[in-house]
Amino acid sequence: MVTLGYTVLILCVLGVVAALLLYFVAQKFKVVEDPRIDAVEKMLPGANCGGCGRTGCRAMAEALVKNADISSLYCPVAGSEGMAQIAEYLGKSAPVREPRVAVVRCAGSCDKRPRTSTFDGATSCAIVGSLFAGETGCSYGCLGFGDCSVACEFGAIHLNPVTRLPEVDEDKCTACGACVKACPRMIIELRRKGIKNRRVYVSCVNKEKGAVARKSCKASCIGCSKCAKVCPFEAISIDCNLAYINAEKCRLCRKCVAECPTGAIVEVNMPPRKVADPATAPATPTPQKADSSAKSNKE
Repeated sequence: MVTLGYTVLILCVLGVVAALLLYFVAQKFKVVEDPRIDAVEKMLPGANCGGCGRTGCRAMAEALVKNADISSLYCPVAGSEGMAQIAEYLGKSAPVREPRVAVVRCAGSCDKRPRTSTFDGATSCAIVGSLFAGETGCSYGCLGFGDCSVACEFGAIHLNPVTRLPEVDEDKCTACGACVKACPRMIIELRRKGIKNRRVYVSCVNKEKGAVARKSCKASCIGCSKCAKVCPFEAISIDCNLAYINAEKCRLCRKCVAECPTGAIVEVNMPPRKVADPATAPATPTPQKADSSAKSNKE
């Protein structure tokens, strides 16, 4: 009985000593975290989408608190208003950026880009893109299996069952860039929303020569340079048989849209064009022929 008592006592002493050692070790190596990190994390949307370039909202909050200059840090989901609120709380200068939205640069619907084969394997753009050119003659266009839709955490992009092309809901899109990373063909681009959400861009990424591109897709850019020649702001460049519109230079005059022979240039949320009414148009005076008899009499 005495032996059992000593055993219990020794175990209790060892337990107390171990607890004290753990306490002092914890105090020695403890990491004091800035309480502002928790506050900033609550201000962030909590989407953990990676659109900021960090692994999640917690990592973004740590970067915002620890860096004196946060001009390079931006959360697309929070937007300029959310970043301004965080910057005000931290006493720092907030980065200001124009709202952006994802655009699908492919207009090759089923009627414009007919299928030449059928894939019976896994329904994944990444898998199909690594195996062969796709089910159509265009090796640059959308594969139509919806990896972008799966990657979107906000339900802002879905496949149209008729055209088999992804469509973006600009009201839901946060420009996080997840769909851009998911697309193996790189047909999705983040562009400025523009004034009143108006945009003009080339909905094609085909870099083949005009005749070849036109044969595989009726809506393909053929690199004819007509759009670049008619643009008064030099916003359009031609590279590798493909036109590209610089959103920073474009003034939405839409001259390129009317000039494009294949309809590869898309205008979004633009007002309807004014059509001249022939009934109200001023009559053009017809030139009158000189009276030869009067002229002869005058002579």
